[in-house]
Amino acid sequence: MAHVVQTEALVDEGILTPDQAKIIARRSRQVMVSLAINSVLCFGIIAAALGFISLLGDALTVAIVGGFFLGIGATILVKATDVYRMFGIASALIGSGMLVGGAAAEIVSTFSDDTAGLIMLGLGLIGAVITAALHQKGSDRTGFLTGSILLMTTAMHIGGLYLWAGDADLPGAIVPMLHLYVATITLAVGIFIDVRLITALAIVPFAQMLDTGTFYWHAMYAFYSPETTLSILQLSVAMAVCVAVSGILVDRYRRHTHIFGIMAFIVANMCFLVGTLWGDVVGSHICGPGYRDYNQDWQAYRDAEAAFKDSAWVISEHMYSIVWAVVLILAAFWSATTNRRGIFNAAMTFGGIHAYTQAFETFYDEPLAYVIGGLAAIPLAWGLWRLNTVFEDRHSIAS
Repeated sequence: MAHVVQTEALVDEGILTPDQAKIIARRSRQVMVSLAINSVLCFGIIAAALGFISLLGDALTVAIVGGFFLGIGATILVKATDVYRMFGIASALIGSGMLVGGAAAEIVSTFSDDTAGLIMLGLGLIGAVITAALHQKGSDRTGFLTGSILLMTTAMHIGGLYLWAGDADLPGAIVPMLHLYVATITLAVGIFIDVRLITALAIVPFAQMLDTGTFYWHAMYAFYSPETTLSILQLSVAMAVCVAVSGILVDRYRRHTHIFGIMAFIVANMCFLVGTLWGDVVGSHICGPGYRDYNQDWQAYRDAEAAFKDSAWVISEHMYSIVWAVVLILAAFWSATTNRRGIFNAAMTFGGIHAYTQAFETFYDEPLAYVIGGLAAIPLAWGLWRLNTVFEDRHSIAS
């Protein structure tokens, strides 16, 4: 498990020797530098591949140039020393990206959406299976290359699936299952190639099972959650599963459950933020009336909406504000005592967002709320301090 330590203080206390502190510092630096280098490399590869596809335009030309880059990269990887290995990987991936991306673009431009979607879905699946087998049998020298190609073919498979589904007019109950399938595939690929960024991205289709997501408009990037309460329950179940299984997994797989659990916690907090602003009529988006069903008869739609609200479970924004505050406090304390830095940092960040939002949105003209909240926080902090003291004493005895 990763920990945050002050090596200089530990050296002063005699817990670490100066040489041990230098080893810890050097390894920490290596991790950060490696992350920075890989990020720059991935950006360059993606930008170059997409740029070549757009610049060349013609499918045959893209295939020829892509094959040329792939051949050069393979030659460098086979014959060159480790000093130039990065150039071989970059060239091979640019070529692979051009071949996969160019093929997808040509398929979309040639066939109708449903046919193109099915072709991409099948080709992507076949390519992903073959690449996964090569990745499993390959060496460390080719792991980055085969892993990246696996991501490309998986992206083609997922893109084809969504392209087909968008044209197939699927029933409403099937769409969440489609998002769950994409989330499962993304999570599995992230774990298989051991890249936590891909694992973290699985939260996007998972949250979209209940239409929680984002959209961009001019000079505005928005988050929306039409079923706030149900989305929080869904994400809470995901967090609970991650915590439950992490204790029985080896470190490699545990890291992935941690990152997915953190992402679920972050999205759940965003849903809480929506709830504190608007409240929630539970089930209104799934079971309630839709405005498209009333053929622009807005009065009939508003009457149906009011009738559904009268029979539904309604949670006010004030109740959401109180519950969210309690959840954040408990999450911060639990994560601090169990050394879960990701959850702790997210809880503290959203605590600041919650306080700022409510100060200007809900309680800006109610000073009594500040008095009650402030006075209640003092014994709460004392209780958490005493609880932590008991925890530390029991931990010391057990050690």
